Amino acid sequence: MNKNLKVLSLKYRPQVFGDLIGQEIISDTISNSIKYDKVPNAYLFTGIRGVGKTTIARIVAKSLNCIKGFDKICNNNLCDNCKSISESNHIDVLEMDAASKTGVDDVRDLIEFSRYGPSIAKYKIFIIDEVHMLSKQAFNALLKTLEEPPEYLKFIFATTEIKKIPVTVISRCQRFDLSRINSDELFKYIKKIKDIEKGAVSDDALKLIVKISEGSVRDALSLLDRALISLEDGEELSFKKAQKIFGLFDKSQLINLFKLIFEGKEKEVLDLYRSVFDQGVEPKVFLNDFLELLYFFKNINCLTFDGNQFSLNDEEYDQIKTLSNKIDQKALLLFWQFTIKTLEEIEIVLNQNLSIEMFLIRLIHLKEIINFDEKSKNENAIFQNDNIENKKKQDDLFDKKNKAIGQIKNMVQEKKLDEETQNQEKKKEIKINSFNDLLDLCTIKKEVKLKYELEKNVNLVSFDEQRIEISFNQDLDKEFVKILSSKLYEWTNKRWIISLTKKKGDLTVSQTKLNFKKELLEKTKKSNVYKNVIETFPDAEIIDVNLKIESEKNE
Repeated sequence: MNKNLKVLSLKYRPQVFGDLIGQEIISDTISNSIKYDKVPNAYLFTGIRGVGKTTIARIVAKSLNCIKGFDKICNNNLCDNCKSISESNHIDVLEMDAASKTGVDDVRDLIEFSRYGPSIAKYKIFIIDEVHMLSKQAFNALLKTLEEPPEYLKFIFATTEIKKIPVTVISRCQRFDLSRINSDELFKYIKKIKDIEKGAVSDDALKLIVKISEGSVRDALSLLDRALISLEDGEELSFKKAQKIFGLFDKSQLINLFKLIFEGKEKEVLDLYRSVFDQGVEPKVFLNDFLELLYFFKNINCLTFDGNQFSLNDEEYDQIKTLSNKIDQKALLLFWQFTIKTLEEIEIVLNQNLSIEMFLIRLIHLKEIINFDEKSKNENAIFQNDNIENKKKQDDLFDKKNKAIGQIKNMVQEKKLDEETQNQEKKKEIKINSFNDLLDLCTIKKEVKLKYELEKNVNLVSFDEQRIEISFNQDLDKEFVKILSSKLYEWTNKRWIISLTKKKGDLTVSQTKLNFKKELLEKTKKSNVYKNVIETFPDAEIIDVNLKIESEKNE
């Protein structure tokens, strides 16, 4: 351990496998591979932040290159190799941050450097942190060297995003998944360091640090460091002061808030929340703690709290268990949905505090849907109504309202059924005897897109009763058959068969009209009227022909 460093996470960084906590299986596996000279070409360490990925990478590098050998690896009195590796300046152990060197050129330089053997150590080792940040081209450039490196070359990768690494790279490495550190084990570890640093911190405050760190050793040490710095000489860090330092609040306040919400006391709820907000608690932190407590309310009967669980103390556990038996569990699920929705809302609201207050008011108004257990309806029950007779009157009023609403509902439903019957009769009256009838019906029903497809992209082969056969057309909409079948059933109340065939069909309606116009133009150009016009106006040119006028002339 480097006692000269002031930051706890660096000062107490493990130097050998024996110093690691929570990763015993991984330590034993790697130790055995080195001991029996079965070291893989590449190691891949993955896990959340602060569980020891880079630390284990350096320990592996020291285990392979220690002058004293693996069995007598340096711990306190470091040899030259171990000291240089610990300080990240060994000539044969290169540490690279893939977040800042992501390109293929950086990897090519690495490969070029790997062609030369180690200068002073046994192995040349490349430690690449956050390896998932490398580009696709960089990974591809690394593949061949990674699969068949020289005997003196070893790769050690570390990442928090294993899914972003190509499978071709993962398959060439020996993968180790580092787990979160057990709460009880992490508590004992930071308590030991607190004693070494001679800091006065209560066990409850240490448990709070463990809870916030979420199994990350580095986070726990950083929080402990922050807590110790905040203390005056001779002062002990209490649980309440730790809450203020880390921007948290007492969970018992949140339990009281739940109690007031179910009692429907709006003013008291808002006053209690504002006191929590004045403590410096962020709205998002408040909502996440609210979700956590909802989880405990819902699952308190199937949870066991032992030394590894620091989310609740015994008093809070008993309070939640007592209250949860008087609350309808379905209401808790509804509260959960409202809380998730509010978490999304506060991202777009300027004053997040107001959004939280409105959220709490909405929960209060939802209390009417909650049914309480019959056992809790006594004089001392929290949620008992003050006047039972008023409740009966309200029930009678609701019964009357329900009857009236039921009558109105029946009338509306009958009217709706009559309308549906009339629509069914209208559907039966609609008949489509030809393709032109179908086009006309599309116009009447204002189905513009469907009519466009029928005119532009449908080559009709045959049209019979409830059956239409058309030839293939690559421009036809993929959903055409489905849409046309649906509309025909809607209009005629009959099932139609729409089939595609390889037979050559008629020209589309648009093509037929276009060909007819061309023939009409050619015929017009041969007429005497056109010739007389050209003689009088040599620059004149016929562009279009009005079909209606032409049809009138034919008549």
